[in-house]
Amino acid sequence: MTGTLPDIAANLERIREQIRVAARAGGRSAEDIRLVAVSKYMPEVYLREAIRAGQRIFGENTVQDARGKLASLQDQDIEWHFIGHLQTNKAKYIPGSFTWIHTLDSLKLADRLERHCLARQARLNILVQVNISGDPGKHGLPADDLFGFIEQLLAAGHTRLSLRGLMTIGQRGATTAERQREFAAMRQLSTACATRFGESCFSELSMGMSGDFELAIREGASIVRVGSAIFGPRPQHSPV
Repeated sequence: MTGTLPDIAANLERIREQIRVAARAGGRSAEDIRLVAVSKYMPEVYLREAIRAGQRIFGENTVQDARGKLASLQDQDIEWHFIGHLQTNKAKYIPGSFTWIHTLDSLKLADRLERHCLARQARLNILVQVNISGDPGKHGLPADDLFGFIEQLLAAGHTRLSLRGLMTIGQRGATTAERQREFAAMRQLSTACATRFGESCFSELSMGMSGDFELAIREGASIVRVGSAIFGPRPQHSPV
């Protein structure tokens, strides 16, 4: 990537203020909201600039892009979140490197992650991805399948995986009203899961990105994933 470095510190401060305002509007505290800086395809210098501005939580979408950054930033106190779709054959790269994965959507993947956690004496916080819009182009479980999946996941007795909540990616091109309905439906699902399976397993709700994180917070998001509003546009040579 070439060109002038964006004013990442100013961008972060603006986003933090937006989070504070949105949290107040929802009757919550900004301290209850995790801001994940989505650093996919961004060079290390951008991440170090964000770290200098106080950002400590970063999200990566692909194992291939993340591995170099994880290695070169070992000197930093970073909480890494894996937020992209993960194939089971790449599960071995997550435990010990990432502390969160947002995109669990199969029991096979859960079993594989548990096995690699045990091998590395690691623990992993997991969020179950829900395809709340029913968009065939999105990963995640249909909402109607969620309760059955959670029952099987908990019955598996994984000792290294900590179920923490749900995650969704909104339908591309949705209107504000459509996005609000998606986020409200996720909040209702999260509440229903907490009632049925226990609040400790459903304390977190990951939803909202650069264009809609304020709305997501007002609808109950506890984790927002913001990339371009912090770092600027994705590099032109990055994969689609």
